[in-house]
Amino acid sequence: MPALIVLATVAATELAAVLIHRHVMHGFGWGWHRSHHEAHDALLEENDLYAVVFTGLAVALMAAGHWVAPLFWIAVGLAVYGLLYFIVHDGLVHQRWPFRHVPRRGYLKRLYQAHKMHHAIEGRDGTVSFGFLYAPPLEKLRSDLRRKGALRP
Repeated sequence: MPALIVLATVAATELAAVLIHRHVMHGFGWGWHRSHHEAHDALLEENDLYAVVFTGLAVALMAAGHWVAPLFWIAVGLAVYGLLYFIVHDGLVHQRWPFRHVPRRGYLKRLYQAHKMHHAIEGRDGTVSFGFLYAPPLEKLRSDLRRKGALRP
């Protein structure tokens, strides 16, 4: 049962992340997220404060899991999602750590390209692909960007 809770939490967290990325980070939370869409040489960016907030939530749930066991496994699911985010988003896509690899095929290539398309538009409005572990079909994203005038027909 704990493994099922962890896996369900990872899946639910990706769905929540899409909504948070679209409506909070590209909405009223743009103040922190803007740093992620601007060029910089710093090791950290203001956007990393979101990771601190979500880590705090996972730690609080882990502590509460001492009294309510499922909360512990939900916290583990959040931690697993955070690790996947760090590896895929910060590592593979944005190459914020020394390992440099650009995927040439398969799902990781699609994920990489989808997130690059997310950054194809300057600013917070008109972007596409808000997931971190799920990428919509690339042709759909290209079509959306063309419709918004960000790609040539």
